[in-house]
Amino acid sequence: MNYQRTAKHAPTPVEAPKVTDTTLAAFIWKNAEDLWGDFKHTDFGKIILPFTLLRRLECVLEPTRDAVRQAQARFKDKGLDTDLILRQAAGLPFYNTSLYSLANLGATKAKSNLEAYVAGFSDNARVIFEQFNFTDTIARLSRADILFKICQNFANTDLHPALVPDRVMSNIYEHLIRRFGAEVNEAAEDFMTPRDVVHLATTLLLDPDDALFRNSPGLIRTLYDPTCGTGGFLTDAMNHIDGYTAQGKAPPVLIPFGQELEPETHAVALANMLLRRLETEPARDLSANIAGPKSTLSQDAFAGKHFHYCLSNPPFGKKWEKDQAFVEREAKEKGFGGRFGAGTPRVSDGSMLFIQHLVDKLERPAKGGGRAAIILSGSPLFTGNAGQGETEIRRWLLENDYIDAIVALPTDIFFRTGIGTYIWLLDNDKPATRKGKVQLIDATGIHSPMRKSEGNKRRFISQEQIDAIARLYADFQEGETVRTVGYRDFGYRRIKVQRPLRLTVHVTEAALAALQVSKPFGKLDEAEQAGWLALLRKHLGRIHPYEWLASLPAVAKKADLGKIGRPLAGALESALGVCDPQAPEVRDEDGNLVPDKELEDFESVPLDQAVDAYMAAEVLPHMPDAWVDASYTDERDGHVGKVGYEINFNRYFYKYVRPRDLHEIDAELKAVEAEIAALLDEVAE
Repeated sequence: MNYQRTAKHAPTPVEAPKVTDTTLAAFIWKNAEDLWGDFKHTDFGKIILPFTLLRRLECVLEPTRDAVRQAQARFKDKGLDTDLILRQAAGLPFYNTSLYSLANLGATKAKSNLEAYVAGFSDNARVIFEQFNFTDTIARLSRADILFKICQNFANTDLHPALVPDRVMSNIYEHLIRRFGAEVNEAAEDFMTPRDVVHLATTLLLDPDDALFRNSPGLIRTLYDPTCGTGGFLTDAMNHIDGYTAQGKAPPVLIPFGQELEPETHAVALANMLLRRLETEPARDLSANIAGPKSTLSQDAFAGKHFHYCLSNPPFGKKWEKDQAFVEREAKEKGFGGRFGAGTPRVSDGSMLFIQHLVDKLERPAKGGGRAAIILSGSPLFTGNAGQGETEIRRWLLENDYIDAIVALPTDIFFRTGIGTYIWLLDNDKPATRKGKVQLIDATGIHSPMRKSEGNKRRFISQEQIDAIARLYADFQEGETVRTVGYRDFGYRRIKVQRPLRLTVHVTEAALAALQVSKPFGKLDEAEQAGWLALLRKHLGRIHPYEWLASLPAVAKKADLGKIGRPLAGALESALGVCDPQAPEVRDEDGNLVPDKELEDFESVPLDQAVDAYMAAEVLPHMPDAWVDASYTDERDGHVGKVGYEINFNRYFYKYVRPRDLHEIDAELKAVEAEIAALLDEVAE
């Protein structure tokens, strides 16, 4: 068929923007010097970024501006919908009909002319500037008498794709956004996924379908990112697919869809998608598929839609309290017919809501199935006890065989955090060789040092290292950094272990004081309280067996103190009872052992091990009087113990490191002490 891909991968990601990227970004940021004094530094980013987008769009439109204006003049009075005509004239999904550009606004009427220029954009481009409240920015710059200056600065900056390719431009956008975030002390990088991590996730997601793309001319696939930020995942995946070419055949096509919460980043994503062109349909407006700014969890813009591929990097540890009412209502009303049927996590971290959301978005197996890659912190691997939301979500994912692989990434690889992160690969239609198994890949040691750190990012993953990790995933072979685990190996039953209550009764002044402050005792009248204290003080300093408490009702009746109800009986036992391991076991009226709440404990029994066998081997040799609480059962299967799942990487990749010799440590301490003493001597002199 002579169908091939021109390059195995998209252009090599780098550890930081290239020198040309940073130089151009720094040149653009120099506009801040003109803003200084008239604007707060916290406003700089919101002014500079939309002007950068405007200049980028202007450079792309420049070759066809005359053709668009001529087409408008020709058809505007003929009662036709000129939008499609003007798009065709521009050869792009957007256009501008204005006579103005940043270079010819004029100094005296810069404000009105710039407003007219922006108004001349097609609706899908004009909305970008609405996200930045650009009209207000224009007015503020005009009042400060620097609008014309800023326009001239950008007019002299060439951002045409022939000079500044998409990947370089994306680096510039993200450099500016990071700088913007630093200026305002905001977490602007929360939605910024480093390019090397983006490319690794994209490679792991798409490489398994390499043969499909090679051998299927004209193949159309869909890609979705529910937290798309500036569109980094979408553009990288499209670049990946663009690498395939076919002589005389239609190339494969990846149609992007996304949703973003933050207005500024949504605007950048819109601009990125406006500038993307499909070879088979160049006038198609891909920005129409980028929804926002609104929350994916509570306002799903693509409800009921499914996609072949999904990519996401939701913010780590972000609260979802603003979406809580909607999410919990959907979970309750729709169950597994909605997105959150498996459960809801604690409100402090919505990561596992996004996992469920992605599974819901995967194309159904009957239509070929879907795959997803999502980047998460370590908490979704283990947080929550058996029966709680996080564990129930893991249980649902594993028992339905949705988790294909999890890749542990190096620390210090993100801009704002140095914590450990993981790529989860999800698949709702696994190949036969992978069914029922989860591949764990420890890539924590696969990284290169940054030449210059950016925030917490001190490491990056080179292209060769990305290829190496992709090979580990594709080979599906056990090794030093790879484990293939049956999903039940992550499971356990959390059983409640009880031990019998063993009490003796100590009548002391301290015990009587505790009794007097108890609520049941406080409800007695003064005469009854006095009578009880007189009765009990007759036994001060004495120790009775637990059964002595059973004699008190008769004694109380004889002393005319009335009946002892359950609350008062409990108060007497709590105040006077003292645990005594040597005392006989306490039994209830039916002869059953009464458990000691203070000794109650929980054990995690591997899912494939019998509870009785576990108790015999691990518990009874140490606590022979212990038993399993048979009333503590799993709500789903009804068996003793609640089922939980935990994915513990350390368990599978732990390496024993022999402790250092004590003599070596002692020698080092003495050397440090001598150094400190020498310094103190210098100070004393």
